[in-house]
Amino acid sequence: MGEIVNLRKVRKRKDREEAAERAGQNRVLHGMPKAERTVLAARKEKTSRALDQHRLETGEGE
Repeated sequence: MGEIVNLRKVRKRKDREEAAERAGQNRVLHGMPKAERTVLAARKEKTSRALDQHRLETGEGE
């Protein structure tokens, strides 16, 4: 015969695990100081500009 399971406890455990996962995602998204975010954005912008400057324009396909 199978084991008896308390569905309320299973539901609460699942909710806690989902909340912990969301908290981890939020820590990644919002856990970076503003100075680091601005430096990261500046680096990304600089890399994008450098890539665009080295792009070859052929005039075809326009």
